[in-house]
Amino acid sequence: MTLTLPSTGRGPVVPDGDIPVLDVVVPVYNEENDLDRCVRRLHDALSSWFPHRFRITVADNASTDATLAIARGLADELPEVAVVHLTEKGRGRALRAAWSASNSPVLAYMDVDLSTDLAALPPLVAPLLSGHSDVAIGSRLARGARVVRGPKRELISRGYNLLLRGTLATRFSDAQCGFKAIRADVAERLLPHVADTSWFFDTELLVLAERAGLRIHEVPVDWVDDPDSRVDIVATALADLRGIARLARTLTTGRVPIGALRSQLGREAGVPTSLVRQLASFAVVGVVSTLAYLVLFTLLRTGMGAQGANFLALGATAVANTAANRRFTFGVRGRERVARHQFEGLLVFALGLALTSGSLAALHSLTAPGRGLELAVLVAANLAATVLRFLLLRGWVFHPGRQRGARR
Repeated sequence: MTLTLPSTGRGPVVPDGDIPVLDVVVPVYNEENDLDRCVRRLHDALSSWFPHRFRITVADNASTDATLAIARGLADELPEVAVVHLTEKGRGRALRAAWSASNSPVLAYMDVDLSTDLAALPPLVAPLLSGHSDVAIGSRLARGARVVRGPKRELISRGYNLLLRGTLATRFSDAQCGFKAIRADVAERLLPHVADTSWFFDTELLVLAERAGLRIHEVPVDWVDDPDSRVDIVATALADLRGIARLARTLTTGRVPIGALRSQLGREAGVPTSLVRQLASFAVVGVVSTLAYLVLFTLLRTGMGAQGANFLALGATAVANTAANRRFTFGVRGRERVARHQFEGLLVFALGLALTSGSLAALHSLTAPGRGLELAVLVAANLAATVLRFLLLRGWVFHPGRQRGARR
């Protein structure tokens, strides 16, 4: 018997045969004191409400105590429990191994301490089963969540997620809550591109999912901090910072084929870039470009005429401006169609040049202006050229319809 899986990840999961519909992975390292109690509690919860076959996979991360023996004992006693043993540590490594080996259409994981109330498990997996969403996360920072933890952890958590929003432009609220689920067909395509094997694994997976245009469902959770947690906060924080820097470089250089992933998996309705957000990003890029242009024009103007200085200054900033708007304003990543975008950007640049040059020519035909008046006219002309540039970039060069058409 086989399990019917929609190729796009949008349709509902159709159970067929003896294949577990849900596989909940519990990664563990030296958890001999808590493992038996937590797995039995999870098993009882799933047995009471989940209407289909399920599996609980204990992923042992090279434990040195009796954890593996306890896990195998549970698997012998409970048919729904399985064990995966790894010889190396790393939560990300454990999840990759367990999820890659699973034949279930919906994959989940949770921390062994069960800090998250299991009442959040049904709303976590339901949108994946129905096909409404592709990834689901428990959030301790979403409205409606109830969290019990110290101020230090609260500050670190909020600071980390704020950092993600500022550096990687993420929209999900909580990257590291140990309570997540994903469609197997989506995981199959994303996991090969997730490099981290430890705590940053969650963040990297979510960022790639979001960039690929997948729908991420958030569930507010009741969460109580485990006072016996073995997580080294300082070491984890430093590793996360390195992970953010590495992932930012990866996305900037196009090493991950985001365009191809979006074409395969993305939901076009789920990844709109709002006009307000585009305008804000375009404005920032425009301000930086304009400042660079004015500095270059002023320097060049000391040794040449106004038209030549204007041409060189505008040309020097045009390529960088197009590249920045491509990446940050219109969300086009990777190296695909870069040459075409730059060529069309140069055509837009030519129109801007005509506007600014025409303004300078008109000014000089009327009077003999000083440098101050010359700069003032150029600023006004550049503002008009900026509006024209935005309209042409948005409605022509980077129009979503043209991007989709090019992928077909």
